[in-house]
Amino acid sequence: MSHSAKRLGRTSEGKLIERPLSPHLQVYRWQITMVMSILHRITGVVLAAGGLVLAWWLVAAAASPAYFAMVQGMLGSWIGMLFLFGWTFALFYHLCNGIRHLLWDMGRGYEMAAVYRSGYATLLGAGGLTLLAWIIALAAR
Repeated sequence: MSHSAKRLGRTSEGKLIERPLSPHLQVYRWQITMVMSILHRITGVVLAAGGLVLAWWLVAAAASPAYFAMVQGMLGSWIGMLFLFGWTFALFYHLCNGIRHLLWDMGRGYEMAAVYRSGYATLLGAGGLTLLAWIIALAAR
């Protein structure tokens, strides 16, 4: 093991020893449960950012028609639409994963097969709901 993978410690007698570091993301094999947990945290951050964008949009609407048109133009650009699409996915992912966690809180779905099934169902549900919302929104436009 390289020196960067160890930390120094002391025994009860005061003797200096090297101890291995705790394993981290480069050591573990990626699994659906790990991905779902990380994605839940990331989507929480995206939702917070989207809340700030929503507040900005509302302030622009109250400020002036010119300022609102500028903000609306930014959100209607390809990068704005990409952000809104990602925000929509984050919203539906967080919703579906929250329902999954509610089921766990009721003591259901702890078997490994159920954990994997509910993980894939969460991803498919979030993706499907995102596409459905965008199809409806673009059709209504």
